[in-house]
Amino acid sequence: MATRTAAVKDLEDAFVKVTFEDEINASQSKGSAIDPFYNDWVDQASAPFNEPATFAARALRKLHSNHSVVLFTDYTVNLLAFPGAIFQPTSPDELISSLVFVPFARRLGSVPGILVDRIKYGSFKVAWDKYDFLLYVVNYPQGFGTITQHYLIHDGPEERSRTFLMAAAAWNNLLHEEILVFNQGMWNKDHALWVEVQKANWDDVILKQQFKDAMRKDIKGFFDSEDLYKSLAIPWKRGVIMYGPPGNGKTISLKAVMKDCDAKGYAPLYVKSFKSWMGEEGSMAAVFQKAREMAPCVLVLEDLDSLINDANRSFFLNQLDGLEGNDGLLVIGSTNHFDRLDPALSGRPSRFDRKYLFDDPDESERALYAKYWQEKLTTNKNIYFPDKLVEEVAASTVKFSFAYLKEVFVSSLVLLAGYEDDEKLPFAHVLRGQIKSLRDQLDNEPKGARDAPTPGASAISSATPAQRVGSGRFFDSLDSRLTGQSRIWDSSDSGPRLTMPGGLPSRRGTPLRPREGAGELPRPVTLNGNGRSFLY
Repeated sequence: MATRTAAVKDLEDAFVKVTFEDEINASQSKGSAIDPFYNDWVDQASAPFNEPATFAARALRKLHSNHSVVLFTDYTVNLLAFPGAIFQPTSPDELISSLVFVPFARRLGSVPGILVDRIKYGSFKVAWDKYDFLLYVVNYPQGFGTITQHYLIHDGPEERSRTFLMAAAAWNNLLHEEILVFNQGMWNKDHALWVEVQKANWDDVILKQQFKDAMRKDIKGFFDSEDLYKSLAIPWKRGVIMYGPPGNGKTISLKAVMKDCDAKGYAPLYVKSFKSWMGEEGSMAAVFQKAREMAPCVLVLEDLDSLINDANRSFFLNQLDGLEGNDGLLVIGSTNHFDRLDPALSGRPSRFDRKYLFDDPDESERALYAKYWQEKLTTNKNIYFPDKLVEEVAASTVKFSFAYLKEVFVSSLVLLAGYEDDEKLPFAHVLRGQIKSLRDQLDNEPKGARDAPTPGASAISSATPAQRVGSGRFFDSLDSRLTGQSRIWDSSDSGPRLTMPGGLPSRRGTPLRPREGAGELPRPVTLNGNGRSFLY
C-alpha cells in the first residue's frame, strides 16, 4: 500500500513539474521581446543586496558590451524633464511607477489635481542632438531613504553621454520663470513666488517719487558700476536695509526690486529661514555659496532681525565681509525692528551701506494713497469720491500706516457690497466709520505692538509653500507651464510631429554656437507622438 501511495505521489510531482516547466517555457517563448535586463533587475531588487548600482552596471555592460555606460544619481540633472531631448519607453508594459496625487487650488477650476508618476523601474529610448541613447531608471531603498539610479547607454564614446548630461544639467540649473528660495536647508525653485513678484508695480508703491527714484537708482547703479568698483580696488558688493514699522511698503518694494533685477538677468535669491538640519551656520554657508555661484545677483533677507541672532551673528558677518569674495552680490535686508539689530549690522557701512526708512506716511503721502484709490474707483458709478473726501481722509488718518489705510478702503467696500440697494449708505459715511473704528483699534494697542491689520500686508514668505513631488520637481498650484504640455516622454504611435532643438545651452539659456571649423550645427531630431505626459 505504501509503495502504491509513493508511486502515485511521484506521478503527481512529475505532472506538476512538467506543467510548471511548460508554463515557464511558454512564457519565455511568448515574451521573447522582453528587455534582457528586466528579469535580472527584478530578481536582484527582490532579494537582499548591498550594492545594486554596481551589480546593475556590470549586468548592463555585459548586455551592451560594445556600448559606453554612464551612471548618475544627481537629481539636479533631471534628465527626463530636459526639453531638449525626446524620451520614449522601450516597453511601456514593463514600466513600473508609483503615483502621487498633486491637488490644485479650488479657485483654478473644476480639475481637482494631477497624478504624477515616480519611476521605480523604466527604460527609455532617447534622442538628443544627432545621437541615440538608452536610459534605464531604477529606484531602490538605501539607509533611511531611496536612491534613484540612472544608466545612460550609448553606442559610441562616453564623452557624448557626458556632453548630453552637461546640457541637461546646465538647462536645469537655469531659472525658468522661477525664484530660488532657501528653506529648511535646501534651495527650491519657486514658480508661484515668481508669479507674485511679477504682479509688483512701482506705480502701486505709494511713496514719494523722490524716495522711490533714489532707491531704484541706488540698486541699478550698483549693477552698472562693476568697472568703477574695480578701478577703485574695492570689493564690488553692496548692502541695503529697508526698515520701519510694519505695513508701510517694505514688502511690495522688495517684490518690485526683485522684479527689476530678474528682468535684467540678476537672479533674486530669497531666504526664508536659516534653521535646518545642518544648523544655522551650515545654512548660511550654503546660502552664500549659492549667491557667489549666481553672482551678479540679489540676496533677499526679509525680517533680518529674526534671521540673525546672538548665536549666528559672528558667522554671518564673516560670510558677509570675510575672506571669501562676494563680488557682484547685492544683499537687501528688511526689518520692522531696526533697534533690535546689532550695531555690527546696522552701524557699519561696509556691511549694509544704505538704510531706507519706510515710516508711517505723512499727510502728503496719505493724500497720494487716497488719490490712488480715487482713481481705482473712477469707473464705479455707485461710489461718489470727490477731491474733498481725499483731503478729509489724509487729514483724519494721522499715524495710520499704509496697511491701515488700505484696510480703510477695503473694509468700506466690503461693507457696501453687503448692503441691499435700498439700505446702502453713502461711501463717505462708511469710510468715516471705518477710519474711526481703526483709530480706536490703533489707540488701544500696547506701545510697540502694532502690526499690519490685514493679511494683505503679509510678507513675501507668506506665499503658499510649494509641495515637493518626485525628484527635483515642485508644485504649489496649477503651473501655467503644465497646461498644453505635449510630452516629457511619448508612448503613442501617432500624433503631431514633435521637434527637439538639441544643443548645449549657455549660462544665459541660448544654444552655444559651434567653434569655428567644427562643422554645422546638428539638425533637429524629431519623433512622432504626443501620448502620456510624465512629470519627473
